[in-house]
Amino acid sequence: MAVFLRKLFRIGKLPSELRAEVEAEGLLFMAEYVAVTRRFRGAVPGLRSSGSIASYVGSLVLTDQRVLGTLSSVPKLAGRTIDVRWDAAQAGPVKAEISATGLTLDVDLAAVDPRCSGELSLHYKEDIPEDVLARLPRTSLAYDMPPEFIFRAVGVPYHP
Repeated sequence: MAVFLRKLFRIGKLPSELRAEVEAEGLLFMAEYVAVTRRFRGAVPGLRSSGSIASYVGSLVLTDQRVLGTLSSVPKLAGRTIDVRWDAAQAGPVKAEISATGLTLDVDLAAVDPRCSGELSLHYKEDIPEDVLARLPRTSLAYDMPPEFIFRAVGVPYHP
């Protein structure tokens, strides 16, 4: 979707309550209307794919306290894909890498939900300046995510 249309419909804008939270934490970097590429190969209940690629839009925020990423497909609704404190335990089936080309999330689907198999990745395509990267406590993270995220990201209703 063209950047103009995303901005016109405010798809990918950080919700105001989240904006207030992150601004109070010491912003290092914030980008809205970020192009996000989703790659999915595997199976979830209701969907099987040998490989699909889709484009979304979201926001990416780095503060003194955490990394926050959202994913949007409709105006005024943004689901969190990553909300991890820098000092959190580094364990879980989701691996995050922050680099000069943005943020990449790689998910081991079966480790998040045993009903699923395969791989899911998201790439937030946003240039992050070297001086910002140098100020980050780490550029690699590992964390847990709820199973609902997988279903939402591939467009399938979640049923526990």
